[in-house]
Amino acid sequence: MPSAPPVLSTEPGPSTRPGAWTAMILVIACAAQFMVVLDVSIVNVALPDIKASLGLSPAGQQWIVNAYTLGFAGLLLLGGRAADLVGARRTFLAGLCTFTAASLACGLASDGATLIAARAVQGIGGAVLAPATLTMIMTTFTEPRARTRAMGAWSSVNGVGGAAGALVGGLLTEYTGWRWVFFVNVPIGIAILGAALFYAPAAHGSRGGLSRLDLPGALSVTVGLTALVYGIISTESSSWASPHVWAALALGTVFLAAFVGIESKVAAPLVPLAVLRRRTLAIANLVMIGLGSAMFAMWFLLSLYTQQVLGFSALKTGLCFLPGCLAVIVGARTSTHLVRRTGPRPLLLTGMALSTFGFLWLSRIAVGGTFTTDVASPFVLCALGLGLAMLPVTAAATTGIDRREAGLASGLVNTSRQVGGALGLAILAAIASHTAGGHVSPGVQALTAGYGRAFLFAALFTACAAFGSLFLPGRPTPAVPGPTPGGPE
Repeated sequence: MPSAPPVLSTEPGPSTRPGAWTAMILVIACAAQFMVVLDVSIVNVALPDIKASLGLSPAGQQWIVNAYTLGFAGLLLLGGRAADLVGARRTFLAGLCTFTAASLACGLASDGATLIAARAVQGIGGAVLAPATLTMIMTTFTEPRARTRAMGAWSSVNGVGGAAGALVGGLLTEYTGWRWVFFVNVPIGIAILGAALFYAPAAHGSRGGLSRLDLPGALSVTVGLTALVYGIISTESSSWASPHVWAALALGTVFLAAFVGIESKVAAPLVPLAVLRRRTLAIANLVMIGLGSAMFAMWFLLSLYTQQVLGFSALKTGLCFLPGCLAVIVGARTSTHLVRRTGPRPLLLTGMALSTFGFLWLSRIAVGGTFTTDVASPFVLCALGLGLAMLPVTAAATTGIDRREAGLASGLVNTSRQVGGALGLAILAAIASHTAGGHVSPGVQALTAGYGRAFLFAALFTACAAFGSLFLPGRPTPAVPGPTPGGPE
C-alpha cells in the first residue's frame, strides 16, 4: 500500500509505486468481476426459499436467474463500447453504483415482479461493469507475461465466482435468509467503490463518447434475446405450436435481424460487422456460447436436484459445490501456466472433453443417488474442464485486438457466455420440464428423469464447443498489443 495517494493518470510517475498501484487495480478489477459473476449463481441455492416466500411458479424461478442474465447479456456490448468511448474508470464507477443499488432493491423486494425487475437492473449494472474490469487490466498490464498472469487471475475469478456462488448462497440462505444473497453485495460494492475512487486510472475516452453509443443496437439485441428466451420458457406450460410461443420466437428473430441491420448502418456500431470476419474471434465466441449453455444450467439443475430429490438443506447443497470450486481453481491455474506454451486449442479440447464426460456421468443421476457418486465426482470433472477452458477461450477472443477495441472484444466474449447461459438454461430447463411432465412415474422419479435428460443435452453442448475449438490456433497465442504511451483510452 503506497504511503501517499497515487497520481491518477495513464502514465503513473515514480511516486505512485507502480507495482503496488497495478496490483491494487488488479484486486479492484477482480473483486468487481467476482461480485458480478457470483450473482449469476448465488441465487440458485436460495430459489426454493424465494419461491416459497414470494409464491413464485417454476417459470418464475427461472426468471430470477434469466432476468439478470438477459440484462447482462443484452447490454454487455454497450458496456464494452462505453469502456472504449467514455473511459474505463467512468464506466466502471457507473456500473458499480448501479449494480450495488439494484442489489439493495433485490433484497428489499416484497413480490416476485419487483425482484425480477430489480434483477434485470442488476444485470444491466453488471453489463456496464464487467467489460470495464477487463479493459482496466488490458490497459494497465502492458508486458506480455504480466498481462497473461493478470488475465489468468481474472479468468480464475470468473470460474471461482460461478462455483462459489452456490456455497456462499447456501451459507447466507441457511443462517441469514435468502434476502442476504442480495444484501451481501452492498457493503462489498461500497468498499470497491472507495478503492476505485482512490486507485483507478483517470484516463479519458474518445471525444463525444456518450453521443456515439449505439443505443438502438443495444435495445434491439436485448429485446430480441429476451423474446427468444421467453418463447422457450413458455414451452414448459404450452406446446411449441402455441401462437404466443411462435409470436415470441418470431419477435425475437425480427429484433435480432434488426440488430444486424442497425450495426451495418450506424456510424459507431456496438459490433462493427467487419470484426466478426476475424476467424479466431468469431470461433472463440461460438465456443464460449456452447460452454456457457452447459455451465450456467449446471448450477441451476444441480441445486434443484440436491434439494428436491436428495433432500439436502441449502447449506449442505452449498457445501456440495465446494469440490467443484476447488476444481475450477486448479483448472484455471493450470491453464495460466500452460496457455503461452500450448496455445488455446489443446487446453480447450482437454477442458471440454472432461466436461462432456462429466455431463454424461451426471445424466445417469438416480433418485437414491449419493453425494460422492452422483454429484461430487462428475461435478468435479465438469468444473475442472470449465477452469481449463476459461482463460484459453478469452485469450483467443482477444488475440490481435487493438487496445482501442479491448472493451469491444471483452464485451463480445462476455456476451457470448451470457447469451449461451440464458439460452442454455431456458432450453435445458424446458427439456427437464417436458421429460418430467411426460414421465409415467410421479414425484422425484419424474424430476430425476428430467434432470438426467437435461444433463445429456448439456454434454452435447460441450461436445460442440470441443469441436469448435479444433479451429482455434494450435500454437502459442501472440501477445495482445499494449497501449500507446499517453494515448487515449
